[in-house]
Amino acid sequence: MTIATTVLASGRGWRLSDVVCAAGPGDRPFEERHDWVSLAAVLSGVFAYRASHGAALLTPGAVLLGNCGACFQCGHEHAQGDRCLSLQFAPDYWERLVAALPGARRAAFDRPGLPPLESLLPAAAALIAARDLEADGVEQAAIDFADAVLRAGEIAPLREPAPRAARRVCDAVRRIEAHVGRGEQAVPLDVLAAEAGVDRFHFLRSFRAAVGVTPHQYLLRLRLGRAAERLRRNDEPVTRIAFDCGFGDLSTFNRRFRRVMGASPLDWRRRARRSCG
Repeated sequence: MTIATTVLASGRGWRLSDVVCAAGPGDRPFEERHDWVSLAAVLSGVFAYRASHGAALLTPGAVLLGNCGACFQCGHEHAQGDRCLSLQFAPDYWERLVAALPGARRAAFDRPGLPPLESLLPAAAALIAARDLEADGVEQAAIDFADAVLRAGEIAPLREPAPRAARRVCDAVRRIEAHVGRGEQAVPLDVLAAEAGVDRFHFLRSFRAAVGVTPHQYLLRLRLGRAAERLRRNDEPVTRIAFDCGFGDLSTFNRRFRRVMGASPLDWRRRARRSCG
């Protein structure tokens, strides 16, 4: 199994790394251990994460939650490779971060991951874009992302599906991802279900149970996430970004972006410029 880890930024008690795994169905998972608290934003690929606090199938947009000292395995029985932006905190740093957040209950995670939640999109996009900032800027983005994870609230825990259902979900995720930047309509639920060989109701339940959101919600959040990252990283016209990320018209993009990200596309870009100094 080939895992390449590149530390992008670090400071006292925290580090941000780009982790690329090339494992596939022919590779047996092996046991690893979290040396610090780990929050890993899945950028691409699908894999099963198994730890003492649960097991889940993680897809792009999901967040892996790892407790310090916990042993875990990552399995790629149904798909080849993955890439994550891994944010890690030393135990004492994490304890202080949790204690400073009003309403935070505990420092240890009781679930293996979070689905692609709308509430995580702004902080996740900012963390991805922060890779180009100085250390202080990256640390602030890291704290904001950790706060967003801790504020995610009570949601139904993700669970790893049975092997046959996991295969269906992996195939559907890849199919949906292929439509993110095409400017096309979402793949109809009936088509996804037919390709999976099950009825639409069974497919919808299986997908939502494994991924945490419906196929339509998943596609929309992937598109918004990619648009937010591009807005922060370059000066392309908003219209071009909207169409490239699969939105059929600018007004729909502006409305959905403002609702989820809390700012218009142009205001989002201006905030990014200010954070870069």
